[in-house]
Order: sequence, then structure tokens, then C-alpha cells
Amino acid sequence: MLNAHIEERQFLPVGSPLFDEDGYLVSHEDWNERLAAQIAEEEGVGPLTEKHWRVLNHMRDKFYRLGALPNVRRICRETALSRSEIYELFSGCLSAWRIAGLPNPGEEVRAYLS
Repeated sequence: MLNAHIEERQFLPVGSPLFDEDGYLVSHEDWNERLAAQIAEEEGVGPLTEKHWRVLNHMRDKFYRLGALPNVRRICRETALSRSEIYELFSGCLSAWRIAGLPNPGEEVRAYLS
């Protein structure tokens, strides 16, 4: 269980070798559930539930299989969650992107998603 490891965590600051200057994971190979839980806490999302993991795993799968993320409507349909449920789970699209360990989407996408 992820919560059992919370006391052991050490938050890694933006700009550390794992993160770029905007706070995105540099290498997706460094991502794991424990790191995702740490990022979620830093983002103010709270403990990750089964619904969070459903969205995060779906985002990661689509991104690494297709090289892009599907739109929110498709995420809703494929995770069986409503748009409002997804927005309640995460503080925003960029927060979900960071927690999922996806690479920096670039300035234009960040502006669009914020």
C-alpha cells in the first residue's frame, strides 16, 4: 500500500536530476507508483485512489503507445468516469500530466491546459 511509505519519502525539488525546470519528470523510466504518490501530495491531490490510478494508467498507456494523449471525452469514456469526476480527482490537467510522469508538454500545451 502506498500510504505505508509516506513517512519514508523525500521530496525531490524541481530542478533535481529527476525533474526539469518546470517540474516534469525528465525520464519516464524513473516513474513509479511511489513517486506518483509523492508528486500527487506536492500537487495537493491527496492520496491516490483506484479512480486516480485508472486515469493515470490510461494516460500513460495512451501517451506511450500513441505518442499523444486522447481528449478528455475519450478518457472519460475509456475510464468510465465523468468529466466532473476527473476534474475532482486532479487539480487540473497539468497536475494529472505531472503525476502520470509524462514528459514536459511544452509551453504552448501548458498554456492551453492551464
